[in-house]
Amino acid sequence: MEDKINSVVCFGEILWDVLPTATLPGGAPMNVAYHLKKLGNEPAIISRIGNDEPGRKLIEIFTGNNIDCANIQTDEKLQTGKVNATIGANNEVTYDIIKPVAWDNICWQANFESLVGNAAYFVFGSLAARSTVSQNTLFKLLELAKYKVFDVNLRAPHYNKEIIEKLLHNVQLLKLNEDELIIVSDWFADVKTEEERINMLQNKFNISTVVVTKGSEGAVLNYEGKFYYHNAFKITVADIVGAGDCFLAALITKLSLKESPENALRYACAAGALIASYNGACPNYRVSEIDELIANDWN
Repeated sequence: MEDKINSVVCFGEILWDVLPTATLPGGAPMNVAYHLKKLGNEPAIISRIGNDEPGRKLIEIFTGNNIDCANIQTDEKLQTGKVNATIGANNEVTYDIIKPVAWDNICWQANFESLVGNAAYFVFGSLAARSTVSQNTLFKLLELAKYKVFDVNLRAPHYNKEIIEKLLHNVQLLKLNEDELIIVSDWFADVKTEEERINMLQNKFNISTVVVTKGSEGAVLNYEGKFYYHNAFKITVADIVGAGDCFLAALITKLSLKESPENALRYACAAGALIASYNGACPNYRVSEIDELIANDWN
């Protein structure tokens, strides 16, 4: 991959979300890459699939959307990832994440050094660190990355304090939802308010940018020591699968273009809301719909 201003490498799980009504492609790294591409970036994915039909279908989806999948490995023993997702009465989603699967076995490749070293952003989560092989590969990649984006993405029981603490060091952008903010901050200090929790994590781990998504209450961003807030956009929710991933892709895109933190947060909130109005994490939407949502909501 060429050294482009908005080149992004996403690391971790790619899989199939088995929802009550459909089986759809998913996994946070895949979702973020899909939306990054829609928004004009050049994403690549480091992951692993099984030598099976579900894996081949995922590759077809990547190639059909012109997303670089040259660094998606094939495992001859483990199957392609699958998650059984259940959507509750209030649109909350619970996940049964099958283990072990191919993305638990992402192995080091020599070309990763230039791929990640030349990328403007490196996006990762905590889930791929649940296994030793993928975890070791991730930590080697973190040593190479210029700008690290950590989407915490806690999925019980696939995380622990020790690994999360290691991943938090030297991250430039940290994304959590409001529940994750409480869980993670409670590990390290006796803090009460939202702003205190965010400031504590920033100061303890030297993180310049922290963003917390809050569902129907919008989001809060601390960018280089200053807080910004935005309310949620009013939409009819289909499901919230992938909404946070689109939010993150939109935030990265706007911050990389040197837009103001206020505009970046507004755009990210609109993008996440738009995806929540669709079924599935990677729907076929027009990017202009994000601007339309902002225009219709803006006073």
